[in-house]
Amino acid sequence: MSTNTQTVTAAPAEAPPGRKPQLSEGARAERNLGWMLIAPAVVVMIAVTAYPVGYAVYLSLERYNLALPNATKFIGFANYGAVLSSSYWWHSLVVTVIITVISVSITLVLGMALAFVLHRTIFGRGIVRTTSLIPYGIVTVAAAYSWQYAWTPGQGYLSSVFNNSAPLTDQVKAIIVIIIAEIWKTTPFMGLLLLAGLSLVPDDLLKAARVDGATAWQRFTKIMLPLMKPAILVALLFRTLDSFRIFDNIYILTAGANGTASVSILGYNNLFNALNLGIGSAISILIFICVAIIAVIYIIGFGTAAPGSDIGKR
Repeated sequence: MSTNTQTVTAAPAEAPPGRKPQLSEGARAERNLGWMLIAPAVVVMIAVTAYPVGYAVYLSLERYNLALPNATKFIGFANYGAVLSSSYWWHSLVVTVIITVISVSITLVLGMALAFVLHRTIFGRGIVRTTSLIPYGIVTVAAAYSWQYAWTPGQGYLSSVFNNSAPLTDQVKAIIVIIIAEIWKTTPFMGLLLLAGLSLVPDDLLKAARVDGATAWQRFTKIMLPLMKPAILVALLFRTLDSFRIFDNIYILTAGANGTASVSILGYNNLFNALNLGIGSAISILIFICVAIIAVIYIIGFGTAAPGSDIGKR
């Protein structure tokens, strides 16, 4: 009489639904190391920014005008209500969004093209890369003054080309000039960040795809873009946040006149010109909230392209 013996191999227990899978020892050690490395920077950032941000929040809840120091009074969220019900805020927000969307979109396309040129350059690569970064190396205020002079009727070379026109005196034309100045200044920065992501794409993978018959567009959309997602996220996030807080170019070119004021210009006018610290602080906090929302949307939209988001899968 023979006895059949069956060997049963237990499958690894799966995590209950709704509970995060347990990290391996290596992943846990890597996460702890990450927290240790960023801890000093986090402590310094909190120490430097916590008090100013907290004080700005406090001022935004006060009726506080330096011209009337004795009229200071706690009014809660009345400043926010005044800002959000004002047409000046919404007009400035629309101008800011228009400048941000158009400039960042065009900068992304031109930056990608610049990254390809810098990546494929064979001769004089160092000179080409250094030359392309010259606009980004110029101080924004100096660059804005050069654009202002170029469009000054009777003096500027660009104004003379267009029959001594004065585009900075017209709302739409002034916004176009501001966008062009932004694109010219920040495209090298975008190209540099995208070049870092492009250099991580394996050439062997592209050659294999070419052998399999993939077209240049298919190689770009199916191989390059997915592998460049983290670099694209960083580039878009930095440029969008920077463009949304635009101040220098507008302040030098138009000073916010003719309907070209951004939200930062509006906050500056209330804080330093009108000396209304309550309304100005409320505008600053609203800008901070908008920036935080943009950052969250980008990180959620790109998903696993966010650095460290795949740690739970290891």
